[in-house]
Amino acid sequence: MHCRGIRGATTVGANTRDDILAATEELLRQMVDANDVKVEDIAFILFTTTQDLNAEFPAVAAREMGFTRSALMCGHEMNVPGSLSLCLRILVLWNTERGLDDVVHVYTKGAWTLRPTVGDINTRDDVED
Repeated sequence: MHCRGIRGATTVGANTRDDILAATEELLRQMVDANDVKVEDIAFILFTTTQDLNAEFPAVAAREMGFTRSALMCGHEMNVPGSLSLCLRILVLWNTERGLDDVVHVYTKGAWTLRPTVGDINTRDDVED
């Protein structure tokens, strides 16, 4: 088995507890489902937000989803001028037999701009055509 990382990012509607928890649950569920992750195989989950998101810890959503024995940590992204705002990122490290090319990364809502060429789950569901 190898320890692999799944990257994911999304944008949050507003800096409210409910919006942060809802966005975290939605993104984490998509990441876990897309990669068939079993909770017992998770080594660590890192949650980061841009500095404009501070109304709640994203890890609270993971705990509410049942990740009660997983190592979780929250932090803020660097405050780079001109970077995407209201952005939540998740890095899941898990033990798996999957190869690097078999890992599905998830970028949704406004965060699709972070990795527009990723051929994984990458949606523009908040952009009107």
